[in-house]
Amino acid sequence: MKAAYFTAAGALALTFGIAACVAGPDMPEPGATPTPAPVARPAPPPAPTPPPIVREPVFENYLDAPQTPGIWRYADERDESFAMFMSTETAGPAFMVRCAGGQIALARFTRGPSRLPLAMEVQTETTSRSLSASPIEGRPIVAATLSAQDSLLDAMAITKGRIAIGVEGEHTLYLPAWAEITRVIEDCR
Repeated sequence: MKAAYFTAAGALALTFGIAACVAGPDMPEPGATPTPAPVARPAPPPAPTPPPIVREPVFENYLDAPQTPGIWRYADERDESFAMFMSTETAGPAFMVRCAGGQIALARFTRGPSRLPLAMEVQTETTSRSLSASPIEGRPIVAATLSAQDSLLDAMAITKGRIAIGVEGEHTLYLPAWAEITRVIEDCR
């Protein structure tokens, strides 16, 4: 009887031992570590968009460039007069010639406020000059100030066709040389 008991016990142990070695649908393979459940993670934020790079066509002569669409507006106020070029591309001001206190400011409206002075290139039919345009604090404008007697202003007044105004980091403006500019210069003299 002892032998039968051990034989039955051995068969039972052998059955459970084999069952323990065979993986069932809910049982992992022996010796394998269970795979952790995937954890949902939020998507990473999008990378910041770099500022646009101004790429402009190159012209042998600035007079060959297409004119910036828009119109000049003249205003004569108590202590100042100014001519403002209103761009139809941006539906707002793009450039201003302003007389106040015997000085003329050439102001370029920019995409955003600047912290540092920017180079401003003014081209006319007879003259080309680089100026330093200082930022107007907290506003998207840089301006270069000239004496009302500066010869660059005369060149702007008598040029035929247009004036090119380039400011680093901005598209060059090709502005029509209308009488509004001359009126502001004469107001200051």
